[in-house]
Amino acid sequence: MASVQDARWEYDRFWPAYIKRVTKVDNVAAILKNFSITTQVIFNGSFCGSKTLGSNLSGDCGHLHFLRSGKLTVLSDSGHKLVFERPTVIMLPCSTEHQIVSAESENADVVCATVQFYGVKQRQLLANLPKLICLDINVGEIQKTVQWLFKEVDGQQLGQQSIVNKLCDIFMIQMLRQLSARGIVLQGMLAGLSHPGLAKTMVMLQESPEQQWNLTSMASSAAMSRSKFAALFRETVGQTATEFLTDLRISLAQELLQQDQAVALVANRVGYEHGSALARVFRKKTGLSPLQWLEMLHKK
Repeated sequence: MASVQDARWEYDRFWPAYIKRVTKVDNVAAILKNFSITTQVIFNGSFCGSKTLGSNLSGDCGHLHFLRSGKLTVLSDSGHKLVFERPTVIMLPCSTEHQIVSAESENADVVCATVQFYGVKQRQLLANLPKLICLDINVGEIQKTVQWLFKEVDGQQLGQQSIVNKLCDIFMIQMLRQLSARGIVLQGMLAGLSHPGLAKTMVMLQESPEQQWNLTSMASSAAMSRSKFAALFRETVGQTATEFLTDLRISLAQELLQQDQAVALVANRVGYEHGSALARVFRKKTGLSPLQWLEMLHKK
């Protein structure tokens, strides 16, 4: 087993290079550069019987199941039955009630974990993913990440939780890249960021949501007519460009509010002239004022 010093050296060497490579080749890096999650391993070892998961988690929590060997059955809340008989990653990005089942004779060796997503924009992206995602552990760049993750989960060394969290960050980015390349995500933010005609505008909106954007300026940034841009954006992303910009501003406002910034200052930073204007849109989107939303968050 590698020492803590070895693990940290390997992490320090690998992580910056990986982020640099992603930034060069992937438009999704505009969101993923601050990707942050916390993972809590809830089971590791030989699993026998059945267990229901996901019913008591908030919407920004998901589950990861790593089937190392054996046979595992997953029953979804919609009644679908999936049987896995080879090493597989099973990802449920959002809080979805499901059941995992394994008979004693099936020798299922699994690692189960809850995943908490903190970035509002990251949760918005993940909300557009399928409810259940399956990836072969032994294929592609994910293989090395998962192997290293298993090594950390099996150990009890100093800094284990921090390394597990960072490895899950890497895994999530790799998973999103695979899904984008395979065309699994047909709508939503990820699809827009992957579209050659919309990617530049999507990134500009995320980098400068405070600008006084309108349909004309957004279409101009994409070198399209208003009508063509509006139709393509809605077809690709699943909502109008104006709706997307509003959601983006509210997401950024939520992040800033969590940093204890004043509502008036937050309003200016996300493109609204006054705090009252932000509060009006915020309430329309969330059903709560900014301060009420913040109070509710602190109670969780």
